[in-house]
Amino acid sequence: MEENTPRITRHTTPEGVSVLLSGCWAAERLAEPVAWAQIQSELSACAAPEATGWSWDLRTLERLDHTGAQLLWNAWDHQWPARLLVLDPQRAMLARVAQYAIRPPVATRLSAWQVFLSLGAMVWFLIDHIRDLIRLMGQLLLDAIKLGRAPAKGPWRDVSGHLYHIGATALPITALVGFLIGVVLAYLMSLQLRQFGADAFIVNILGISLIRELGPVLAAILIAGRSGSAITAQIGVMRVTEELDAMRVMGIAKGYRLVLPRAIAMAVAMPLLTVWTTLAALLGGMLAADLAMGVTPAYFFASLPRAVEISNLTLAVGKSVVFGLLIAVIGCHYGLRVKPNTESLGQGTTASVVTSITMVILVDALFAVIFKDIGI
Repeated sequence: MEENTPRITRHTTPEGVSVLLSGCWAAERLAEPVAWAQIQSELSACAAPEATGWSWDLRTLERLDHTGAQLLWNAWDHQWPARLLVLDPQRAMLARVAQYAIRPPVATRLSAWQVFLSLGAMVWFLIDHIRDLIRLMGQLLLDAIKLGRAPAKGPWRDVSGHLYHIGATALPITALVGFLIGVVLAYLMSLQLRQFGADAFIVNILGISLIRELGPVLAAILIAGRSGSAITAQIGVMRVTEELDAMRVMGIAKGYRLVLPRAIAMAVAMPLLTVWTTLAALLGGMLAADLAMGVTPAYFFASLPRAVEISNLTLAVGKSVVFGLLIAVIGCHYGLRVKPNTESLGQGTTASVVTSITMVILVDALFAVIFKDIGI
C-alpha cells in the first residue's frame, strides 16, 4: 500500500475508541475506485450509533482538501464530533465546509392542522381564479354589448390580425394532424371490421367519430397549445414590459382592446378550423380505407351523407364556437395575471395551455351528455 493512500485506523484506548486518519485525503487520491470503496465502507462503520463518543485524530494527515473535509463532515452527520484532534489549518478547512454545507432535508409528517391550512390555501387560490375569471367574462359581455351598439368603432383591425394568426397560419398543422389521425383510425378499425365482414361500416364509424367528436376536440387542443399559449404570452409580455400599466394611464380599456378582439377571432376561427380539420381527417380515413379494405372513394362519398346526419355537423360547429371562446378567455385570464417577471410568464403560459385543454375535454363531455340523442 502506498504511503499517501487514505487510511482509517481504529485503536482502543482507556478513554474509548480512537479513529486515526492518515494518508492523503485529497480529491486525486479519493477518486481512485479502490481507495473510494475502502474509505466509504470504513466511514460507514465509524458512523454507527455506538460510534457517537469516539475520538477522531486528523493530525497525521499528509493533506486534507475540501473533498476530504466534505466526506468527513457527511460521515459525522453534519455535526462536530465530541472529541476531535486537528491542526489549525485542518480545523479551518472543516469549519469552512461546515459553513457552506447543505444538510439534507428531513422528511416531516404533516399534522392535521397543516393539512387543513394547505387545503384552505388551495381553496382560496381556486376562489381567486374563479373570481377573476367571472369578472373577465362579465367585462367581455359588456364590451360585446358596447360593440353591438357602435360596431363602426370596434377594434376590427385587431380582430382581422388575430384571425389571420389564429386561423390562417394554423391551417397546415391542423390539416396534417387531422389527415394522420384519419389514417390511423381507418387502419385500426379495418383490422376489427374485417373479422366480421363489416367493411362498409367504416364509413359510419369514421363519419360519426370525426365529424361529431374528434374533429372539434382535435382542432381545439391544437389551437389551445398553439394560439392559447400565444395569447397568454403576448399579454404576459405586455405586463412584464409595463405596457398594461401604460394603457391604464392613457385610459385605454384593456378588455375592449385586448380580450374582445381575441375572443371574436377565436370564436370565428374555431368553427372554420374544425371543418378544415374534419375534412382532412375524412380524406385520410377515406384513402386508408381504400388501401386497407377496398372501400372506394366513390362509395365513401355516397355513403357518408346517409351515415351521418347534418345535425352532427351543426353540433360540432356549435361546440367549436364554445371551445374558441373558452380558449381565448382562459388565455387572456392567465395573461392578465402574469406578474412582472419572466418566471411568472412561463408558469402562466404553461397553466393556460393545461387549463384550456382540460376545459375543452370537460366541456366536450358535457356536450356529449346533453346532446346524446341528437344525430345518433
